[in-house]
Amino acid sequence: MPSMPTTLASIHIHPVKSLGGFSVPEVRLTDRGLEHDRRWMLIDPDGRFLSQRECREMACLHCTPVGPGFRVSDVRSGAFIDLPWELAEGEPVRARVWDDAVDLLLADHAVHGWFSEALLRPVRLAFMPQRTVRITDPTYAEVPVALNDAFPALIISQASLDDLNTRLSMPVPMERFRPNLVIAGGAAFQEDAWRAVRIGSVRFHLVKPCARCVIPNTDQHTGVRLNEPLRTLASYRTVGHKVLFGMNATYEPAGMLRVGDPVGAAEP
Repeated sequence: MPSMPTTLASIHIHPVKSLGGFSVPEVRLTDRGLEHDRRWMLIDPDGRFLSQRECREMACLHCTPVGPGFRVSDVRSGAFIDLPWELAEGEPVRARVWDDAVDLLLADHAVHGWFSEALLRPVRLAFMPQRTVRITDPTYAEVPVALNDAFPALIISQASLDDLNTRLSMPVPMERFRPNLVIAGGAAFQEDAWRAVRIGSVRFHLVKPCARCVIPNTDQHTGVRLNEPLRTLASYRTVGHKVLFGMNATYEPAGMLRVGDPVGAAEP
């Protein structure tokens, strides 16, 4: 295994799938991912999830914790809306995340209107209640997951981004890749070779490389989409027609993570 990193550098939460997130000094790991991470998502009139892939304006909507919930702000206009972390009741809706059908609860019509106006298309906001269970692809792991694309956590080493940025004329920030956990120290792309690591008291299993879509090419403050960094990343990180950056992970047991926690090898 490559030289191991020493610490957990940062923790990132994205309350609404594909919107901007925020960093926290510590987080509780739940039975389906980091607490408050990707429990909400926007859906189109057919109930299909919406992401920056087809709606790059979503990059301009950023979440921040406020009081007993969080605020979504439009960085273009300054408009904002406040939402709770959880929705206790609401109109039920059957929605889709990729091939998975999930039973969610709809927010109020006024909330749908705010997002529809911001994104210039009809959308609804929906929440995943605790009673809804979604399972990861059993080919790689079989654990509960929230509304993430595939797995409960995404891990990237800062050294990997640093390596990429040495090859770019305009460096990009880590937010383009939307990780949950960023590791400080060690070698670039060390996570490729990891099968299990311990962060603090929690054991993580790295089950599958993350194949990147066009979202990293999207400026997370303007919504402008160019060709980088994927064009450069593809020149040295393409495997089987997929551009890989970061590792998807599951974990055991549930517990707390804190910035600065030591990271070390663990038996697979």
